[in-house]
Amino acid sequence: MSAWLDLIMFGALFAVILLGFPVAFSIAGTAVIFAFLGQATGAMDITLMGALGQRVFGLLSNQVLIAIPLFVLMGAVLEKSNIAEELLDMMGRLFGRVRGGLGVSVVLVGALLAASTGIVGATVVAMGLIALPGMLRAGYDPRVACGIVCTAGTLGQIIPPSTLLIILADVMSNAYQQAQYEQGKFAVQALSVGQFFAAALGPGLVLVALYLIYILIRGWLRPDDLPPSPPGLARPKSAEVFAAVVPPILLIVAVLGAILGGVATPVEAASVGAVGALLLTGYRMGSNKGLVLAGTAALVLLGVLAGVFPVRLQRSDLDGADRALGAFYVVLTVLGGVAVIGALRAGLRGRVVQEALTSTLTMTAMIFATILAAGMFSLVFVGLGGEERVAEILGAMPGGATGALIFVMIFIFVLGCFLDFVEISVIVLPLVTPPLILMGHDPIWLGILIAINLQTSFLTPPFGFSLFYLRGAAPPEITTGQIYAGVVPFIGLQAVGVMLVWMLPTLATWLPSAIF
Repeated sequence: MSAWLDLIMFGALFAVILLGFPVAFSIAGTAVIFAFLGQATGAMDITLMGALGQRVFGLLSNQVLIAIPLFVLMGAVLEKSNIAEELLDMMGRLFGRVRGGLGVSVVLVGALLAASTGIVGATVVAMGLIALPGMLRAGYDPRVACGIVCTAGTLGQIIPPSTLLIILADVMSNAYQQAQYEQGKFAVQALSVGQFFAAALGPGLVLVALYLIYILIRGWLRPDDLPPSPPGLARPKSAEVFAAVVPPILLIVAVLGAILGGVATPVEAASVGAVGALLLTGYRMGSNKGLVLAGTAALVLLGVLAGVFPVRLQRSDLDGADRALGAFYVVLTVLGGVAVIGALRAGLRGRVVQEALTSTLTMTAMIFATILAAGMFSLVFVGLGGEERVAEILGAMPGGATGALIFVMIFIFVLGCFLDFVEISVIVLPLVTPPLILMGHDPIWLGILIAINLQTSFLTPPFGFSLFYLRGAAPPEITTGQIYAGVVPFIGLQAVGVMLVWMLPTLATWLPSAIF
């Protein structure tokens, strides 16, 4: 029995999580129990657990993961500031007269919210409360409407910036370095979050295009399922479209442009995004609009000029022009700071900031507790010989590297029916990705395939999180069966997206290779 403790440990974890225990405690508790079992049966040297302190310190000092709470805060502030309502209303009036137009608007809003908030639960709930009743009133088939809302909400996992991509970048970078060590390379290369953000842009847009094509074709073939909106629906004016769409797009460009352009690290860009979200919230919630616009322009100008013409005021060899430019930078900083303070006061009055901070703290604590517990689990699993067993299983797969990858993708898909993406990312991926990289698979391409697969886990019954989010927000006449049936075609579209990236690797590899 001791020879099979690693597999028994994995099965026990699966069973404990399905029983409903908190995930982090389930992972850590299973690890502790099997560490002592391994010691008692002679299958493991328990002194290996002494490395746990180093793993904890490594997690707490990980510069990449610091971006997670900042991006979550950015998304939470935007979610609480009712940006989704304005976008859905405007897009619904813009495309409502087309067959499937409301579905198109939901997908486009989902893509915009994905690139600006990245929070799946918030997006699904917002669209379930706002868009789903409107689609039902317009005569949409309930199953189709539920499928569109659930799927559009999951785009926040594949379109950057997303928490999934940040965690995946860290896991894949560690796996890539481990594979290089095993190949005898000691001048190892690392992978960055920016590379994965760039790699995910193309596939993310491909998925959006697949959703839109499916909705339009189904609306054309079965107009009763996706009818146009009533004729009396007023089309939005150009100024309304501009006011609703341009601010989030500018925020997206500022965050992703700073990362992909090499101007800022992901942590710095996440900080820019959080401040930008706060300014946008202040603008929408009664702060002095002129002051917010002037402060935003001042901060943008400061960022550009300070990068092109840096001034070090502490130096002793400054001339008059340097001092004047430095004084101008100080004025821009003060103006930007005043605008941020004004936006913060407006957010506090509307309780947006308090709710966003609570949401950020809750989600960040959950993610990091899971990662910490997973570090303990993987340590015990490796001590029981699980790492070698995984390598043997993948090496024995028929079809070589391709067969091993197919097996891993199917395994991840099945796990996604029951587990959250965080558990899969920090428990399973560190075990299966190093052997796959050693077999010759490109780590960035491999990471994007896995990312699309993990995104699908939000849709797969019985425990897809988007299904639960929508179940809580949907009108009472919507049944769970209708929600489950509605996502089935979109799960198929996810599979098509995986196949496209598989057959056309340049969809994922071209942009990061061109930029980095």
